[in-house]
Amino acid sequence: MYIKVKVRTKAKREMIEKIKDDHYDISLREEAKNNKANDRILEIFRKMYPNVSIKIISGHHSPSKILSIETKEE
Repeated sequence: MYIKVKVRTKAKREMIEKIKDDHYDISLREEAKNNKANDRILEIFRKMYPNVSIKIISGHHSPSKILSIETKEE
């Protein structure tokens, strides 16, 4: 499954808004430096979707990102 994420950094408070099942708008306190914002995005989605593999597949240096969410195989 792919999820589209639009990110705003350096916000006063953290917010997650679900636009559709596969589209989120996220405001983060972290800066977009040293991968802090990307790490926080992955942390948020790992809490929302436990026991799955989550990766950023597009938009590493962009405010628009695409995440891949796959079931972990054991």
